[in-house]
Amino acid sequence: MIKNEYELLDSGHGRKLERFGPVILARPCAQAVWAPMRPELWGKTSAEFDRKGGLNWKGREALPRQWVVPINGLNMKLAVTDFGHIGVFPETRALWDWITATLRNAGKESGRRLSVLNLFAYSGGATLAAARAGCEVCHLDASKGMTDWARENAALNELQQAPIRWIVDDVHKFLAREIKRGRTYDAVMLDPPSFGRGKQGELYKIEQDMLDTLKNCRAVMSERPVFMLLTSHTPGFSPIVLKNLLEQQLGPGAMACGEMLLTGAPHVFSVPNGNWARWVAPGLEA
Repeated sequence: MIKNEYELLDSGHGRKLERFGPVILARPCAQAVWAPMRPELWGKTSAEFDRKGGLNWKGREALPRQWVVPINGLNMKLAVTDFGHIGVFPETRALWDWITATLRNAGKESGRRLSVLNLFAYSGGATLAAARAGCEVCHLDASKGMTDWARENAALNELQQAPIRWIVDDVHKFLAREIKRGRTYDAVMLDPPSFGRGKQGELYKIEQDMLDTLKNCRAVMSERPVFMLLTSHTPGFSPIVLKNLLEQQLGPGAMACGEMLLTGAPHVFSVPNGNWARWVAPGLEA
């Protein structure tokens, strides 16, 4: 049984209440425009974060400096940051399960070790999901701090010896080098930011750069690709928009798209928090 110590407890009035192991956090959630269903739970928070008049934590000093929580079978190191993030986006956890199952099945079908590229890879949830399927993985992020954090997560899952390349670089510069080298990957995953900066301050704006990013990703896919998975938290980049972008680049395949959801018990309202789309080679859908 896959161990999971994350759950959405409640949401409403522009807030979300989540449990990460023993820690319960209340943070902003613009999508939660309804009223809370379990108001009695909100007094049990370990800490709260808001952006009223700045970036503010209440109760942060009482939290552990860091703690480890199993989320969908992956042990993830968590720590509160000044911006309200804690080192994981739990709305992606259902995709981790899909990544592992799809790559494991495709690897068995092909009889070879598959190679996977994870771009804008953050703290490594998708990287570890691919690594636990037995794949070689290239993990790329422009932040050295987040890449170090991802390496810690690999060790927490006894994947420190797994064939993972840890790269700190600008995505477009890296892809240009990979194209020149002729290096290819069987699966590509990417989560472009709305706005970001590369290793040396390179500017990334999703509206301007997404098409070039996807073209370069297509250029590094192998002759027998398995999938490309595109996720986004940028307003306006709906599931259909993401699907159209992938389909235009990759052509015929098994297309799917949807919302990424924060979820809890069956009676708790799910909260949409980003979107996804994927292209899968025919016959390889898990």
